[in-house]
Amino acid sequence: MIAIAVTTAALVVILSAMNGLTGTVAELYNAFEPDIKIGVNKGKNFNFTNDQITKIKGINGVKAVSCALSDKALIKNSEQQVLVTIKGVDPEFVKVTAIEKSLIDGNYSLYSSKKNEILLGNGIANQLQINIKEYVSDLSILSPRRGKAESLNPEENINQVYVSPGAIFSLNDEFDYQYAFVSLETARKLFDEPEKISSVEVLCEEGSTDDVQENIKEMLGSAYTVKNRFELNDVLFKTLETEKLATFLILAFIMIIATFNIIGALTMLIIEKRKDIKTLYSLGAGLPLIRNIFMREGFLITGIGTAIGLLLGLFVCWLQIEFHLVKFGDEFVIPYYPIEIQFKDFIWIFSLIMLIGFFAALYPVRVFTRKDLVH
Repeated sequence: MIAIAVTTAALVVILSAMNGLTGTVAELYNAFEPDIKIGVNKGKNFNFTNDQITKIKGINGVKAVSCALSDKALIKNSEQQVLVTIKGVDPEFVKVTAIEKSLIDGNYSLYSSKKNEILLGNGIANQLQINIKEYVSDLSILSPRRGKAESLNPEENINQVYVSPGAIFSLNDEFDYQYAFVSLETARKLFDEPEKISSVEVLCEEGSTDDVQENIKEMLGSAYTVKNRFELNDVLFKTLETEKLATFLILAFIMIIATFNIIGALTMLIIEKRKDIKTLYSLGAGLPLIRNIFMREGFLITGIGTAIGLLLGLFVCWLQIEFHLVKFGDEFVIPYYPIEIQFKDFIWIFSLIMLIGFFAALYPVRVFTRKDLVH
């Protein structure tokens, strides 16, 4: 019973920890990725009419819609320069994502400031040696001109805009060293795209993402790609789910080994109660009844052990959630190991252990209560 309880508690804690990691990663991407992102199958930029945006806004469950234009560009600060992805966003972007929650310096003011501002990733800011509180000169962003005849003067083939650092965000290295945000108007000027956009991003009401995604797919047709946050980062989230499944299977094998205790316990019990079994048999009890008694004993051991283990695992998870006993270093995105308790994990764990317990009890009961042994 103790072996089953300890293994069950380990299953609860480890699976909850895996859920916590997945949830933390999802929250990190939530600050940058929308609930739904619309693109095109062919090409990079595309035209999207106000009529189409209005229809999407009219879908039940849609809270906000934002348009964005992104491409590679070079940012310069005196002698420092870095190649990044510049993403031009409209005023609705701050509603569609949780980018404001990731700011570590400055304020999000791409549209509330009179200056032409830029929101930089922490890694880019470090490479450009930018301190918002102390900066002096504006940054310049350069991008090749598109759709125009080349000039002998190289400077005439380059678009250049000047921006002021308004804020710095920090999510993880993938974003911090890659992305910077400007207003959509600034991006259109920089990339020579007066009408086209790179993506349409949608914020949905909680629990309505799947329905909204299907409605948008039906509305736009096969020329467009309509992906939710998990599909945008499917490799990452599939890897996390695969790790969780592999962990569950490994612990399930450990649980199978632990249930061998049930075989031993029931075997010793049957041998010890051999005389009582013969007495019951002589009094008219059939083999089914005798076997049922010991099967119930096996279920009792498994059930009590599992219940204790579930409660113990839940208690350990509560301790971690409340008191953060297992901590990371200060350099990590989160200071302590995240825990997320999911009810479906308890169902899976309980069902698995009771199934293993059934087969573990079946062997000794069938073998040691044969008719020739109870006579």
